[in-house]
Amino acid sequence: MDTRSLILLGLLMAQSQHGYQINEFIERNLSTITDMKKPTAYATLDKLSKQGYIEVHTEQEGNRPPRKVYSINEKGKQYFYELLIQNLSSAESVKFNGDIGLMFIDHLPLEKVIPALENKLAENSKLITMLKKTPVHGSGHGVDFAVAHKIAMLEAETEFIQKTVLTLHNQLKELGNKI
Repeated sequence: MDTRSLILLGLLMAQSQHGYQINEFIERNLSTITDMKKPTAYATLDKLSKQGYIEVHTEQEGNRPPRKVYSINEKGKQYFYELLIQNLSSAESVKFNGDIGLMFIDHLPLEKVIPALENKLAENSKLITMLKKTPVHGSGHGVDFAVAHKIAMLEAETEFIQKTVLTLHNQLKELGNKI
């Protein structure tokens, strides 16, 4: 799944934009959804242009340096729709980096594991609070659905970590009773 192309083509569906506008929007509004960086966005825009999905023209305002403006064309719209349908209909293999730590949790004493997981709970809580303050998008439901999905996933992870911490506290009690 080419999610980078999907994001960029989706942004161009709304209007033609220059690279700086696209990157600013991604950084300001989509940082919780994607970790795409500016060089990757520009490389993907270049690739989409070479594949014939977007048009590029140069514009200049006053004394400013010329800048490239990107516009989606009909072929790009068709490709966008294909990617969108593929994305919406595909099951995801969810990968949490935190699962790596959970795999090796037995290599740390419980006295260190529990505070680390409690710190993760506090960080998740901050993220959830921040996401819940996201204003309603206003035009369409897509952005609101994406934010709600992110909140639901963080809440599910929080519930799992809370249960894990409780299990570890019980294990710690049992170890204390055996000594």
